[in-house]
Formats: sequence, C-alpha cells, structure tokens
Amino acid sequence: MAKLTFRTDECKGCGLCVEACPKGILQLSQEVINKKGHHPAECIDEAACVGCASCATMCPDCIIKIEK
Repeated sequence: MAKLTFRTDECKGCGLCVEACPKGILQLSQEVINKKGHHPAECIDEAACVGCASCATMCPDCIIKIEK
C-alpha cells in the first residue's frame, strides 16, 4: 500500500491526475475549495493505491508525493 500526499493549496484542479490513475481512486473534491479557488484532487480509497505514480507524473505542478 502506498501513501499519497497532496499539497492541496497548490492544486489547480486540472484533473490530469484523476484521468491518469489506473485504479480510478482519485477525484476532484466536491467539498473543499483551496486558496486558489479550485477543487483540489483527493484520493477516495488509499488502500487501493498500487503506488504506480502515474498521478504524480502527470501533475504539472508536482503537488503529489507517493511513499511506498
């Protein structure tokens, strides 16, 4: 199981990480709006994460950190 960390205050809500996740466990938050005025990315099932880092690779702002 991998641990995902998002710097949500820096996320611009582009959704590239959501589209890149092969497990479909990322989404843009519906409840949270960050200081930039965007809905940041979040993981809805961290236990299902395989640590492939596709999300972190696709993120143009490098806000995702993955620890195995």
